[in-house]
Amino acid sequence: MSSKTTESKSNTSAQGNSPSNTEVESRTTSAGSNTSAAEERSAKIAVTIFPLIIIVAFLFAFITPETVQPFAGYVTPALGIIMFGMGLTLTAPDFKMVAKRPLPILIGVVSQFVIMPLLGVALAWAFGLPPALAAGVVLVGSAPGGTSSNVISYLAKGDVALSVTMTTVSTLLAPIFTPLLTLWLAGSWMDVSASDMALSIIKIVIIPVAAGLVVRYVGGKYVKKFLPAMPWISVIGIAYVVMAVVSGSADKIVEAGAIVLIVVVLHNGLGYALGYLVAYLTGSNRAAARTTSVEVGMQNSGLAAGLATLHLSPEAALPAAVFSVWHNISGGLYASLLLRLDARRERREAEIAQAVN
Repeated sequence: MSSKTTESKSNTSAQGNSPSNTEVESRTTSAGSNTSAAEERSAKIAVTIFPLIIIVAFLFAFITPETVQPFAGYVTPALGIIMFGMGLTLTAPDFKMVAKRPLPILIGVVSQFVIMPLLGVALAWAFGLPPALAAGVVLVGSAPGGTSSNVISYLAKGDVALSVTMTTVSTLLAPIFTPLLTLWLAGSWMDVSASDMALSIIKIVIIPVAAGLVVRYVGGKYVKKFLPAMPWISVIGIAYVVMAVVSGSADKIVEAGAIVLIVVVLHNGLGYALGYLVAYLTGSNRAAARTTSVEVGMQNSGLAAGLATLHLSPEAALPAAVFSVWHNISGGLYASLLLRLDARRERREAEIAQAVN
């Protein structure tokens, strides 16, 4: 689900200097922006109920795998449709942002492809995961940023324009980094063909995204009428991928479901924490640090599940399926926590100001 909001022009510089509270809170959705109010409303509703839909899909496939299996062979087309939808939501300003604010984007993308893969390896070794599950965890960590991170950044009062650009850049770099990182870090657990995986990512991600961009450019205002439906298409697509993966590894879930859930929760949570820490230590402002945190912690687990199914094994796709459920739940909780901390800080500042007066 890709969702974009505009920011006040008085916001951060390319280096991410700390804005005032007024600047941080001036982010708003505008009907005249690249994203309409209808898109924003649709995306927020979709991301709110997304975890519930994914949980239902997960349980349905787990309880009745024989019902899903006959229809489980269309993961690649489903992912292609999701990425086509992402391409439809992108506009020229998303790419211009790379030139305007290279440093925070570089920090976010490098963190994405360093922190999460290494965390995946560390957790796989620490918990002694079987080879297929270990490789699956590393593959999730090596995937690009999840598109629902854009909405979570918005809810958390992050820098949404930065979020969209980080997701776009990491997605476009995925054909290079995802296969190489998986080969390098997971090759000792399972055979990995980096070239075949790269070709799959080009087919599943790059071509559909490029097609979406072309259609958006050619269709213009006519395409915009359909954009509010795109988050729901993404939700349905990811729900289908989860069902396909779970139906093919239901027996493994019984054996290793609990340990996989623990690893996924730690992977996701440590990604949030380390992403924020890196952004903070490199001088990013609060909004940019929140965005980097969310971008690092939330992965394109749907893509990871599809790649694991195609190039590793059904069991290796299990961590990605669990990640799809968990990171959308945790993203909402994380945004709520940050907003609660904001409210507490504002009350404290108001009390201090009152005391001084």
